Amino acid sequence: MALCSFSPLLLLVALLIFGLVALLLLTVPTEDVQDSPGFAYGIVLDAGSSHTALYIYRWPSDKHNGTGVVTQHTECHVQGGGISSYTGERGGAGRSLETCLDQAVKDIPKDRHHLTPVYLGATAGMRLLNLSSPQQSAQILQDVEEKMQSYPFSYRGAAVLSGQEEGAYGWVTVNYLLENFIKFGFVGRWFKSGRPTVGALDLGGASTQITFATREEEVEDKVDMVKLRLYGQEFSLYTHSFLCYGRDQVLMRLLAHLIKSQDYSDSVDHPCYPAGHSRVVTLSSVFTSPCTTQYQPSSFSRRHSSVTVTGSGRYELCEANVSQIFSFDNCPFSQCSFDRVFQPNVRGSFMMLLLAPGESKPRLQDYCASSVFMNVLMSRGYGFDEASFPHISFQKKAADTSVGWALGYMLSLSNLLPAESAGVRKALTLGSWATLVSLCCLLLAAALLIILLRACDGKKKEKKEKEEEEEKKEKDSEGPV
Repeated sequence: MALCSFSPLLLLVALLIFGLVALLLLTVPTEDVQDSPGFAYGIVLDAGSSHTALYIYRWPSDKHNGTGVVTQHTECHVQGGGISSYTGERGGAGRSLETCLDQAVKDIPKDRHHLTPVYLGATAGMRLLNLSSPQQSAQILQDVEEKMQSYPFSYRGAAVLSGQEEGAYGWVTVNYLLENFIKFGFVGRWFKSGRPTVGALDLGGASTQITFATREEEVEDKVDMVKLRLYGQEFSLYTHSFLCYGRDQVLMRLLAHLIKSQDYSDSVDHPCYPAGHSRVVTLSSVFTSPCTTQYQPSSFSRRHSSVTVTGSGRYELCEANVSQIFSFDNCPFSQCSFDRVFQPNVRGSFMMLLLAPGESKPRLQDYCASSVFMNVLMSRGYGFDEASFPHISFQKKAADTSVGWALGYMLSLSNLLPAESAGVRKALTLGSWATLVSLCCLLLAAALLIILLRACDGKKKEKKEKEEEEEKKEKDSEGPV
């Protein structure tokens, strides 16, 4: 057997050398390898003027370039109106959130509850209430704070967002969903996409916002300038929020304007309503909003009286009355959008964050007025023309995520959340591991060879002893010569 011809001594020497090399490899520098930190969760309650929605987001706890790669986990829509509708109802705003907060308890792993931050951001509805009744606004915020603090999450605050914040966070949401900040590559890594950002147009119930990236020197009114840093990139934004220009408040202002222009008569013609449509409204429901005080009669003795509003379906007159809600005169800057507000020229693509109402019967009479308002706002207000308007996309959801300011809010806040400490272990580099594996294979092979050689030696020795014994027997059998 050729195998049995190898010297066991040589193999023992080889094993000794391999062992020494392995010991030397254990002394080479190691690198820190982090164990997977799992997911972190965050909750944002979007308390709008007409309703409240709860969004649960999650992201890898180790984050990415200082900003978490956030995705929407689940969402829940609160039944009833916005929290601003609970004026005079102590605890009502807080109780309205219970169903969705209970759902969040189920949707987030129990061991993450105490680590999950929860925020409530109220928008234009509460901004209006704060103007008309700061005490009621504060009471509602206190109610929702007490309710949120009764849950096992990490309460981080309930606040009324400024219009500037709402616009900026909406812009972040749009560009994040379009992967204009970072993109997940086919090689399994995130990288900067290099794409241009798009502008965000947000139409809510009580306000509307426009936000887009521009050069700082182009913004004449620095009040409308915001700087953000996300994923290692800095952005300069123009953003402005127009309070009282949301869909619901515009419809109310239009009605107040028509009542005033027709001398507060008992019967009012509404050119935007379908011909023949009629409804009765109380003056108190029209003139109690801060957005309609300018149309209110000097002597408001008829507070509880009502007027009959009848539609005439005249488009040109409808457009003329809607346009009178805006002010396009007396711009103090080189150029303005409306109401004496500076705005640079729009450029590039935009996404409209439009939460359109369903086709319910109570809203059908408002469709014409809403569409005329959108046309005046986009063309005469923001300055979109036939060339730029086709670059606007209208979306309610993208990538299974609701389009709105809440995701952008969570993305920005994740910069402030401390990164979770992941478990760290020492590990050899990839090259060292490859060498050690190769040596182990060689050592195993050498050990097998030694076993085989020893088996061969045993057989040889056994055979030799047997031959010697047989030879001795033969000599004994022959006897003395």
